[in-house]
Parts: sequence; structure tokens; C-alpha cells
Amino acid sequence: MAITDIKFRKFFEEGNLKAIVSVTFDDCLVVHDIKVVQGSARMFVAMPSRKDETGIFRDIVHPINMEVRDKIEAEILDAYDRYIVSANT
Repeated sequence: MAITDIKFRKFFEEGNLKAIVSVTFDDCLVVHDIKVVQGSARMFVAMPSRKDETGIFRDIVHPINMEVRDKIEAEILDAYDRYIVSANT
């Protein structure tokens, strides 16, 4: 499964949330509301989630293994870095 499009829907200048992204896979499936977050040690990607009946946030879409998670995160963060560089030039 390949990422065929990454669209940044919103950017944030304040706080740890930096962007909200929609990612298209194989030109046939899109996942909305993926978040780009500045953590204490590094930038990371948070999958879409919702609060369950106990008040705990649970991912509603997520990769099954770390290899896929790492690939998705790397491509999103690379696109984010390219966007930030181009916006500042």
C-alpha cells in the first residue's frame, strides 16, 4: 500500500499540534484527521481518535505493525518539513 497524496488541511503556529493532515492510500482510501504533533523529544504523527464511553481516547484508524506506522509517519513528516521550508522561502 502506497501513500499517493498528502494534504495539509490546517496548520497551527501555537501549541504542540502543528498540522492536521489527510492521507490517501493507493488513490482509493483516504484517512482524515491525522495530526502532526511536536512532542518533548521529537515530532510525531497521531492517528485519528475518539473518546470512548469511559473517557479514554482510542485510535479509530491505525497501522497494524510498526513498519507501516514508521513509513506513514516518515512520509507525513517529510511532507511537513518540505511545506515549512517552502513557506519560509
